[in-house]
Amino acid sequence: MEPQPFEVDVVLFVDLSAAASDDLRDTVDYSAVFELVRGIVEEGSFRLIEALAGAIAAQIADTFTVDEVEVAVRKPKAPLPGAFETVEVRLRRPGGTQAGSAG
Repeated sequence: MEPQPFEVDVVLFVDLSAAASDDLRDTVDYSAVFELVRGIVEEGSFRLIEALAGAIAAQIADTFTVDEVEVAVRKPKAPLPGAFETVEVRLRRPGGTQAGSAG
């Protein structure tokens, strides 16, 4: 089976009231989120975009201090009989319990 391209969007819902400090420890390290997502996408094997989105959301929620995470995964070249632009799934999950861990 030939690997197919995916497009992934991640939206983090975070209390940023402390971010005015301009200190990375008071927010989420987006480069760390990117590396986590890239690792899941590049190293994992998923038949369903729902499973990929769920794995990404779960790992982010377990690794970073977020109130909620929303993940969208698009598959522009899904094997479907007909014209379409893309197939997409979007899901939300509550954040984990990583108190004090901004990633």
